Amino acid sequence: MTRPLPAPPDPDRLAAFDRDGYLILRDAISPELREKLAEASLRLLAGDRTAGRDRSTDGKDGFRGVVAMDDVFLPLVANPAVLPTIVGLLSPNLHLMSSNLIFMPSIPPGGKRTIRVPARHGWHRDMAAATRDLGREKIPRFAIKAAYYLSDITPDAGLTMVLPGSSHDPGPVSVPQGAIDPPRAITPDLGPLDVLLFENRTWHAGGLNTSGRPRLAVMMQYGYRWLADLDDPALHLRERTDLGDVERQLLGAPDRNEDGSVTHEGAGARAVQQWWDRVNQTPAHSS
Repeated sequence: MTRPLPAPPDPDRLAAFDRDGYLILRDAISPELREKLAEASLRLLAGDRTAGRDRSTDGKDGFRGVVAMDDVFLPLVANPAVLPTIVGLLSPNLHLMSSNLIFMPSIPPGGKRTIRVPARHGWHRDMAAATRDLGREKIPRFAIKAAYYLSDITPDAGLTMVLPGSSHDPGPVSVPQGAIDPPRAITPDLGPLDVLLFENRTWHAGGLNTSGRPRLAVMMQYGYRWLADLDDPALHLRERTDLGDVERQLLGAPDRNEDGSVTHEGAGARAVQQWWDRVNQTPAHSS
């Protein structure tokens, strides 16, 4: 897969993410790719596939591991408009932990909700198991999600809401009695070609979709290679000759020599490290 060498990440944007826990990258995909992603998503949802299916009682439907289900999703793996910022905020020692397709139906007028009600407001941090094990005060930045929205973006579409600056607040988030959102919570001002980045410590929740149309999104979660995959391994993808070394690393290539023998820990991150060295002279960092 041929990739143009992208521009290095903007230091001001990295600083904004460090401060706010989220960031919008404008024009991260083309209109043509967005249309193809939406079509492929609807095909998957209309089928009877159960492997990787992710449903819940609130009407949500979707799949985990969609990059292994349709080639249309593969350009998102190492998206040159997104990957430099992800690497700049974490490090080259990354892989793709999850590619999650999410379909949320619109709430009908007067419809009963099981979540996003005062008793279950839905605000949360990602990687809850790590938080339980390490404690809210000790959890670091482990992973970043890149959220692409493939349906019409309107104020009532139920996009992901975030609480700016909350990545530095262990919480729990404080929601006033009778309300469902904390003070200062926002719905990021996204356009149809934009991507929303937010980290595992950022408090967030799905907005209320009352648009009359389903909300369709794909969330790509990147984290350190020593973190477990959330999706089933896509072993067949790493063997494809039309994918480059960067994609193979992000899809989970292990620390191995070319003959399959074990090499030193971290050697599997060489592809993104070499790519990063060509993109940017500023060392990557984590917070």
